[in-house]
Amino acid sequence: MIEDLLVVEDLTTRFQTENGTITAVDGVSFSIGAGETLGLVGESGCGKSMTSLSVMRLVPSPPGAIEGGKVLFEGRDILMLPEPEMRRMRGRDMAMVFQEPMTSLNPVFTVGEQIMETIMHHDHVSRRDAQERAIEMLRKVGIPSPERRVRDFPHEMSGGMRQRVMIAIALACNPRLLIADEPTTALDVTIQAQILELMRRLRNEYHTATLLITHDLGVIAETADRVAVMYAGQIVESASVESIFENPLHPYTVGLLGSIPRLNGTKRRLYVIEGT
Repeated sequence: MIEDLLVVEDLTTRFQTENGTITAVDGVSFSIGAGETLGLVGESGCGKSMTSLSVMRLVPSPPGAIEGGKVLFEGRDILMLPEPEMRRMRGRDMAMVFQEPMTSLNPVFTVGEQIMETIMHHDHVSRRDAQERAIEMLRKVGIPSPERRVRDFPHEMSGGMRQRVMIAIALACNPRLLIADEPTTALDVTIQAQILELMRRLRNEYHTATLLITHDLGVIAETADRVAVMYAGQIVESASVESIFENPLHPYTVGLLGSIPRLNGTKRRLYVIEGT
């Protein structure tokens, strides 16, 4: 039995708008064990990214606010922690790979400086030691000539390389939990496969629990141990990868699987989910 590292109970996040209150995350509950990958899947706008930001306590406030529920990390409700303690946890105990590396990386600092910042902030090592660790992290995520590339700026790297840098930053302090928000978005198929293989290898090496957020069921099939299907701010079904693909129970899950274009077999009309 895998011990739960992260337990989310009845998490609710709302936003105040000109048209009233919008519930972005509506009573969401799930858990992730150490070394396990949970895939959170659903269409754009269903609340996946806002769930991850709520877990990290990064919801923009105002206009947003976490209004209910618990987020238990190693048994502690991190929603109740003071902000200085929460800042110490981010990057050290739990880290996040954001959706778009070009906008997540600072364009005026080298990638090495951005990795070093995380290491020096949390581990209080010298600049020389931090640089050596940054080079080693670039090597681990598969960037060639890391001693040279550590001095590159984000715009000097390809999209796939920038995503590898984001993963290096996230794993620099060996966090127990990694949240990956659409880590393969806007990457070509070959680079997607490389990034997914990299994440699998690093998960096995570091025994990191992973919350993988995506709308791509192919990514889920290749990477996740369990799946939570999200629709309109709620988790409507949760099961193992095999169960979801072989025996989906919720009508939305059935529709989501049915909307995937097939490359083989006879031609058929592409299924459309009403109301999406």
